[in-house]
Amino acid sequence: MEEIINKVEKSGLTVLDLETFYPKEKRMVFDLKDFLYEGLILREKDFRKSLSELDWSQFQNAYVAVFCTAEAIFPSWAFLLITNYLTGIANLVSFGSLEDLERDIYTQIINNLDVKDFQDKKVLVKGCSRKPVPQNAYIQLVQKLKPVVSSLMFGEACSTVPIYKKKN
Repeated sequence: MEEIINKVEKSGLTVLDLETFYPKEKRMVFDLKDFLYEGLILREKDFRKSLSELDWSQFQNAYVAVFCTAEAIFPSWAFLLITNYLTGIANLVSFGSLEDLERDIYTQIINNLDVKDFQDKKVLVKGCSRKPVPQNAYIQLVQKLKPVVSSLMFGEACSTVPIYKKKN
């Protein structure tokens, strides 16, 4: 019987799978529509009172998207008040949809990524993912890795697309 050889391991490729960084903590939505007077306007005094009475512990260690599904115009301070309450409780507060939240989560992950392990290496950024890795994460990753890697590829070990190769 012939020995099975791991050609990826022998190739010297370092595989980077963004899916492995995907945080497991829950994602939550904070919808301002629930705080509108008659579904139309935000009244500051009532809004402040409602926020002060809200059980904020429900957002503990969650990733929170703050937005409004109703057609209403909000003053900027409304979002700042919500963020003030969530800061120190939620892992991350983002303005926009759940898709925007995922984008911001990955921005945070890539900003905190230590690239010294990729110094002068051939890096393959894994392309297939079962988790919702936003396209923007790959764009940010290329910007972060290009200054340190010797080459950068995208895809799977059996089928890579060259992205960057350092000139000698």
